[in-house]
Amino acid sequence: MSMNEGHYSRITDALVNTGYIILEDTFNTDLIDKLYKCSKDESKYKRARISNTQKSHIDKTRRSDKTKWIDEDNGTLSEYLSFTEGLREYLNRSLYLGLTYYESHFSIYEKGAFYEKHLDAFKGSSNRKVTTLLYLNEEWNESDAGELILYDENNREIQRVLPKGNTMLVFLSDKFPHEVLKTEKKRHSIAGWFRVDKR
Repeated sequence: MSMNEGHYSRITDALVNTGYIILEDTFNTDLIDKLYKCSKDESKYKRARISNTQKSHIDKTRRSDKTKWIDEDNGTLSEYLSFTEGLREYLNRSLYLGLTYYESHFSIYEKGAFYEKHLDAFKGSSNRKVTTLLYLNEEWNESDAGELILYDENNREIQRVLPKGNTMLVFLSDKFPHEVLKTEKKRHSIAGWFRVDKR
């Protein structure tokens, strides 16, 4: 079994058993360094939007991060996108999820930024099925804050994730409300979603 297949197997088992998993040191440090450097090019970032209806809009009282969609495959991104494509195929073979594609964006939270509690997909909606979060900062301490808090369906806290570089969180998009606490330092990550609708 390859390293990637080992990760795929662990992720698949966790989605069945608990609905989420936290993986540390998923990728080689060279890739994380390259992704981190790519995320620091802020030329195409836009203020993140809220989308709880048919229309999306900016609401800084609910989230204050900025994002840059990953819409092209270059030398820096190809290894990461290859991993996610392999995971999509593995999940489809193992769990018959019918995932059609993966979308993702870089996220930056400036000092003081946050994202209030939300779901990535509404129950019964035919769009996002599995969420991935990959943290990129080289150094992160508890005093830097900016943790992601994962809640269960009864809004009880079940996990607090420090956004330390090369930590990956994967969870079912319609099962776990989550929030990002106010950060004390600039915070870089990649958020992504496996979907079942048409691109």
